[in-house]
Amino acid sequence: MLGYQKTVLENGLTLLTVPMRGVSSVTVLVGVGAGSRHESASKAGLSHFLEHMALKGTRKRPTPFEVASVIDAIGGESNAGTAKEFTEYWAKVDAGHLEIAFDLLADNLKEPLFKPEQIEKERRVIIEEINMYQDLPMRRVLDVFELLLYGSNPLGRDIAGDKETVSRIRRADFLDHLKKFYQPQKMAVVVAGRFHARRVRRLAKLYFSDLKKSRGSKISGKLPPQHQPRAELVYKKTDQAHFCLGVPGPSYSHPDRFAVSVTASILGYSRTSRIYRRIREERGWAYYVQTTPEYYTDAGSIYTQAGVSLNKINDSIRLILAEYRRLQKEKVSSKELQRAKDYIRGRFILALEDSFNVASRYALQVVVENKIRTPEETLKLIDAVTVDDVRRVARRFFRPEKYNLAVIGPYQKKAAFQKLFKN
Repeated sequence: MLGYQKTVLENGLTLLTVPMRGVSSVTVLVGVGAGSRHESASKAGLSHFLEHMALKGTRKRPTPFEVASVIDAIGGESNAGTAKEFTEYWAKVDAGHLEIAFDLLADNLKEPLFKPEQIEKERRVIIEEINMYQDLPMRRVLDVFELLLYGSNPLGRDIAGDKETVSRIRRADFLDHLKKFYQPQKMAVVVAGRFHARRVRRLAKLYFSDLKKSRGSKISGKLPPQHQPRAELVYKKTDQAHFCLGVPGPSYSHPDRFAVSVTASILGYSRTSRIYRRIREERGWAYYVQTTPEYYTDAGSIYTQAGVSLNKINDSIRLILAEYRRLQKEKVSSKELQRAKDYIRGRFILALEDSFNVASRYALQVVVENKIRTPEETLKLIDAVTVDDVRRVARRFFRPEKYNLAVIGPYQKKAAFQKLFKN
């Protein structure tokens, strides 16, 4: 399906090349094994702020306009993104412009100016981004859920930080973060699409072999134990109740990871999944409802998120809890299991038609998981999940004392929601 070649440069940086037949474009992506989890509480939002600033001017291209013009001039796409354990910078271009993509990304990462006046402009932009998320309950409830789940551990903090911490970040903080975490041995350059492998290796060495190793820093902070169900309310006058209900789940490397993905598919990935069908199709209580697994290096979660009618939130939560318990008690049919696996397979294959998705997937595996799986290997692990595996992981993870419920809406009595766990 999609094979790869791996080369490690002398400075420790990993280069992966992933040829894709039938495309005329190429994506060059630089993945960094650092994100919001690697920040101190007083500098929350630094990784995300740095990602913004890397695109706002370099020695070679001093203004944001000059940076953006490089890609606009050739009709390409370029952007960046920050997660809790991963940051990525990428450019997708016509295959004939491969070197432009390398040049731009290397310039952004190695020669950012961090001009004080540009920092102040971007600080205002990020504060408005935070304001936007605060006004979007569908987005904010996920942050409330992870804060409930992980507490004071850095995993529990919002990737963007908050207005107070963002206001304290200075130029020296960016330089220090680059030195600590943007190390070649914790980075990968992935090239996916149409290219000549020999030329890619030459460009990688030309543009990235001068990155120097440093001692770096490791993530810290223990994950909080949980011995009873928890709930957290955020009062907000809304026309719809937004909630996340879930439990701690497996990490990237956990042997049950793929069984959990299939279990989530049965519960709420698709329009034919159990929870989606019962809440939206049969009752019309919600527009969106889905069950999702989330994985980190040493933690994870499985949660159902929905936006429902204000007078149907209790009924919706009861229904979801009933479906969690049903998976523990009853074996799914082989037909339902296969439908869930086929859905994952189909979505996975469709995603692999985009060179950015391919590059991002491989980079994440290299710098966060420290394990590379080809698409064929991943699909085999999905196909290997059995009916017994689904019931086993349901019993292992959906335990009453592990439930976490985050709610945003016009509610003030937490005890009323905590009672739902006992029903």
